[in-house]
Amino acid sequence: MLRKTLIFIIAGNFIFAGLAIMSMGQDMTSEVKIFMCGDVMTGRGIDQIQRHSVDPVLYEPWITDAREYIALAEEVNGPVSRPVDDAYVWGDALGILTAREPDARIINLETAITRSGEPWPRKGIHYRMHPANSNLLLTAGIDCCVLANNHVLDWGYDGLDETLKTLDHAGIRHAGAGLNNADASAPAIVPLPAGSRVLVFALAFPDSGVPHSWMAQADRPGVNLVTESPAKAVDTISTQIARHRRPGDIVVTSIHWGGNWGYRISRERRTFAHALIDSGLVDVVHGHSSHHPIGIEVYREKLVLYGCGDLLNDYEGISEYRKYRGDLSLMYFPLLNPKDGCLRGLEMHAMQIRKFRLQMADKKDTRLLQEILSREGAGFGTSVDWGGGNSLALSWS
Repeated sequence: MLRKTLIFIIAGNFIFAGLAIMSMGQDMTSEVKIFMCGDVMTGRGIDQIQRHSVDPVLYEPWITDAREYIALAEEVNGPVSRPVDDAYVWGDALGILTAREPDARIINLETAITRSGEPWPRKGIHYRMHPANSNLLLTAGIDCCVLANNHVLDWGYDGLDETLKTLDHAGIRHAGAGLNNADASAPAIVPLPAGSRVLVFALAFPDSGVPHSWMAQADRPGVNLVTESPAKAVDTISTQIARHRRPGDIVVTSIHWGGNWGYRISRERRTFAHALIDSGLVDVVHGHSSHHPIGIEVYREKLVLYGCGDLLNDYEGISEYRKYRGDLSLMYFPLLNPKDGCLRGLEMHAMQIRKFRLQMADKKDTRLLQEILSREGAGFGTSVDWGGGNSLALSWS
């Protein structure tokens, strides 16, 4: 049985690369390191603590003012100082990013960036942040925002248009939504040293809450939404990837799919992920929508993250679903062989959202995430090892 374990040790706020134990004598002198995470939800309460914020009006059945999410968080964790600077929400994550030095930084940005005041009708929950707050994305050095999700069109076509323009003005690449279907399905291209690239293709499934009416068309803005059969969708995606991929490229397929709570991974989702990898064109399947981390698989030496969990949200004061510990999140750092995209190791750092800010999780909560991911990965032949501090590493067989 082949086991691969990569252990990293954290001392204080600084992370020191420890011992990497790799099988088959693989050369570790050259690798591609990517930072990725699940949903980054910087609208509503998080937007309202920034120096710039949109009109706090909401159209939710239970809350009509985004500042109420601040009050809920303060009831649980105490006062939230405001306004905050662009680094505030990232907290300890910035030190981890600096120490890890990833080659590409990819997030699922689950909010519109707009001042639009026209919400999508009959949707219920609407996320937006002020365009001036896009600086917080630059502070974390984000290279690519995935937009194929169920909140990017919360504030209509005008909101999507402003989101795209704001990201373009900031120099942040995006994938998964656009002014037409060709734009929405096009990859974000992140250059790497030596001329290679990370290509990010992004798509969403209706079961994640994306309305069919949001699907991009030849003459209509929208999301790269999968509505055809899974087999046909794999063929479509493979054709798109083959059109862009060059030798040496790393391909990430980022997918918004499934519900928000619970650990079940459907057979259909697993089959779809496997088919993408079987195409020989996809190196990483980057899944999101679940508000907490779920099982991880390594299939044919390629990484499948079925659900990364939220990295940032404003749910601190919400008691429903607390058993899933949505306040705990993970930063993922896959290490990939640049020659074939195969997984060499997966480092993770456990974080906790407190006062709308990321802090390193303590030992107890880090070990809790270790136990959950090991339990949920058992059927996939994966487990998670604790490396000290808030550091975790994937093992697989």
